Amino acid sequence: MTIERTLRAFPLLLFLCVTHVQAQESAANRHRMFVEYLKKTAAEISARSLTQIQSLESWEKQRAVWRRRLLSMLGLDPLPKRTPLDVQITGSLERPDYRIEKIVFQSLPRLYVTGNFYLPKKPSGRLPAGRLPAILYLCGHSPHPLGAKWDYQDRAAWFASNGYACLVLDTLEFGEVAGIHHGIHDLNMWHWLSLGYTPAGTEVWNAMRALDYLETRPEVDKDRIGLTGISGGGAITWYTAAVDERVAAAAPVCSTYAFGSQAAHWVASGQCDCIYFHNTYLEDFPIVGALIAPRPLIMLSGRRDPDFPPDGYHEVFSKVKRIYDFYSEKTAGPERVREVDADVGHTDAPLFLKEARQWMHRWLRKSNYQDDAPDPGQKERAEDLACLPKVPGDAVNYQIHNLLIPVATLKNFSSLGPWKQRREELLRQLKEQVFRWFPQNKTSFDTHVTRNDGGWAARYADYKEVEFSTEPGVRVRAQLLRPKHRSPKPALIYVKRPGDSIYFLDLDELLPVLGRYHVLILNPRMTEHPVTAFEYAEIERSASWIGRTVASMQIWDILRAIDWLASEGQIPSASISLYGKGDMGILALYAGLLDERVSRVILNDPPGSHWQRPALLNVLRVTDIPEIAAAFAPRQIVCLTPLPESCHHARQIYKLHRQPAGIIQAASLSEALRVWDY
Repeated sequence: MTIERTLRAFPLLLFLCVTHVQAQESAANRHRMFVEYLKKTAAEISARSLTQIQSLESWEKQRAVWRRRLLSMLGLDPLPKRTPLDVQITGSLERPDYRIEKIVFQSLPRLYVTGNFYLPKKPSGRLPAGRLPAILYLCGHSPHPLGAKWDYQDRAAWFASNGYACLVLDTLEFGEVAGIHHGIHDLNMWHWLSLGYTPAGTEVWNAMRALDYLETRPEVDKDRIGLTGISGGGAITWYTAAVDERVAAAAPVCSTYAFGSQAAHWVASGQCDCIYFHNTYLEDFPIVGALIAPRPLIMLSGRRDPDFPPDGYHEVFSKVKRIYDFYSEKTAGPERVREVDADVGHTDAPLFLKEARQWMHRWLRKSNYQDDAPDPGQKERAEDLACLPKVPGDAVNYQIHNLLIPVATLKNFSSLGPWKQRREELLRQLKEQVFRWFPQNKTSFDTHVTRNDGGWAARYADYKEVEFSTEPGVRVRAQLLRPKHRSPKPALIYVKRPGDSIYFLDLDELLPVLGRYHVLILNPRMTEHPVTAFEYAEIERSASWIGRTVASMQIWDILRAIDWLASEGQIPSASISLYGKGDMGILALYAGLLDERVSRVILNDPPGSHWQRPALLNVLRVTDIPEIAAAFAPRQIVCLTPLPESCHHARQIYKLHRQPAGIIQAASLSEALRVWDY
């Protein structure tokens, strides 16, 4: 009897196995296409960079706008208040050719920055007469509990031995009071994306405050300050010189990239979070160089540098040089922009040291560099260069990533008029700062119907599995189950999240709904194919290069699924419900906010704030989940679990709409959809 039953069940088992394997292959192919889409989009952004600038006049008209946009993408718009630096000189070291001062200042209250200030001395032991050219040296990633400055002391000592004042600055991560650099790279701190936070913003601010300090020193000529550094220090050299015109000359080393090149070589895993800005405005790194122009800039790169490949830095140079060429009539004389590379890896090669020194001599001292001065031989112990006897108890370095960027605060409203004005402003801000990348032109769906007939699901509804495009090169899977009796029915889009599809046909929750609703089960991108935490971090970081996050792209997929349902699915329903679990419910809420055809959103265990999840670029600068729920009013929100406490804000808005029952809790999906009415 058991054998007979097995034989009878064999065709169904074979069908299920074959269908499951085919589904896995298709999901893997869709994932590969998505990764290629990221690379292609980054390449397109790189190709467009600065092409809109056709003359010096057109650039000058846009320059201030782009400076502010870069500041915004660094998390520095508005700039923090310039509070007192509270500088402390905690000690000094006297050497034959220079003096080293141990400097501590607060770039913001309780944000401690440590560094060493090298001042040249005459043979008599006195400082040279007159004000000196100065170098602000920004350290790269060199771990040491007493600061990265220890590893870069030879650069500072050379400059001091050759007539410069030089302040070498610790990084936030590898300073004496260590903060976090690798929050997205290592620690899954995805709320950094929702804040629009990058540690580059903190480092740029620290560098700007270091410039403030140098201006207070009587030994320093504030009109002759140069900036240089390698790797992360090179990236911050770029950004600081772009946004602060007090930098008279810049020499970034091993830090020049184009987003298209970074994506093509898929190098996100090798880069610290401080290397990048979040690309809200869909530009590329050449805009940074354009903002430095016409001040002198030399780019120093290694042809074997795995993190900053040659195709990227060559592209940046060619685009930036075009902007410098616009200034050539006004700035006659030596070339103000130069590119030097060598057959080396990610290192400050002797050639780069020589070129950077020569560059500073040319532009800060108006003299030729003589390569006969030996490098200082003495190397100080890290303990002797340390600035702090102990870590300050009030330091905010460990949490500056949560403090630097002002976040939106939710306001209470007592009448609908002011709330409606706020809602209009909210939608505008979302479109400008969070979803700016949304395509202006919608691609054709190019729907493909698979051979999957749904097996036993066809007993409940007419089944069709499809694949369609939401963007060029992005394909998503959906399953459409239509009632067999075609009288007008409402529609439900069930938006899957990663891990929801344990079994390829998991319909248990939907069985009471089938036949009563048109049901579309949607798998947005990044929900089908399993990825490791390492792979996810690579993808999420690469997505920020093209001004988006995985979650924002999934919102676009949901919006296009609504369009598909109405057109290709031929279901012109006036009542569409969206359903998602966890993060996906919040993404459905955003889609519903942006598409008035959605009459109901059903949530299941939703997060209460973007401080938790999901990650949407810059969203916490604009709003948070409770206000999005409020903006959905008076349409209905149903939650299958207790609503987060933060939703009291939304309840108040529903009351203003005289819809207190517009936001409710239900025990099941069937109850939320009131299946008994159909």
